[in-house]
Amino acid sequence: MVPRPGRVRRRSRETANVWTLELEPDGDGAEPGQFHMLYAMGVGEVPISVSGTSRDGGMVHTIRDAGAVSRALAGLRPGAGLGVRGPFGTGWPLAEAEGRDVVVMAGGIGLAPLRPVLRRLTGRGGKARRVALLYGARSPADLLYPRELDRWRARGAIVEVTVDHAVGGWDGKVGVVTALLGPGLFEPSRSLAMICGPEVMMRFSVAALMDLGMPAASIYVSLERNMKCAVGHCGHCQLGGTFVCRDGPVFRYDRAAPLLGVREL
Repeated sequence: MVPRPGRVRRRSRETANVWTLELEPDGDGAEPGQFHMLYAMGVGEVPISVSGTSRDGGMVHTIRDAGAVSRALAGLRPGAGLGVRGPFGTGWPLAEAEGRDVVVMAGGIGLAPLRPVLRRLTGRGGKARRVALLYGARSPADLLYPRELDRWRARGAIVEVTVDHAVGGWDGKVGVVTALLGPGLFEPSRSLAMICGPEVMMRFSVAALMDLGMPAASIYVSLERNMKCAVGHCGHCQLGGTFVCRDGPVFRYDRAAPLLGVREL
């Protein structure tokens, strides 16, 4: 429950209100899908998913300026201190990707927790049969990691991008992320999906995948909202007998379906 000292090594801007912080290494060894509780001194703490690691093991977090704490964290400059607790939670099922078609679906800032997955699957030693990223954002200006999108394409992944509203010189696709799905993208009997984004986006994405034949047991979602203490003590994220912070945030869909049906989630 006590934060350990952390320090910002690098800070880079992703969009108008999204920043990526690289922290100095402290050997905590977080896995893709897990999160840290980051504490802005004198302001508070919030759960932030791991969005990558540096070559020497420093944790990377992509933060959207959406409130007092996230605004304070996003504004930290190199050399600034912060508190870190974790890592906490469950990770994405990377071991299950071997030999399978993997569909990664992300909405908005939901690409951040999936970024380490894509790096692993498209890097050396990636053992997936085929990798497809379907990514949607509000506008072209809200797209995260544009250089990495190109890099993942160059490494053989199928990368499809869509936006809700086209502006300027955008000549890409416009519409919801589920419209990027289609026959031939994966073989239902040997497939795996990982999804992160707004709850409504995840619900429709799961329904579309299942309509195409992917079984619920092959679909994983990340439920990241409502977490407060990260260790199941405060009950803030409790849904029935499940604590999102302790038992998640990554859930297999056949277990997550009842949770996604709770309006307050």
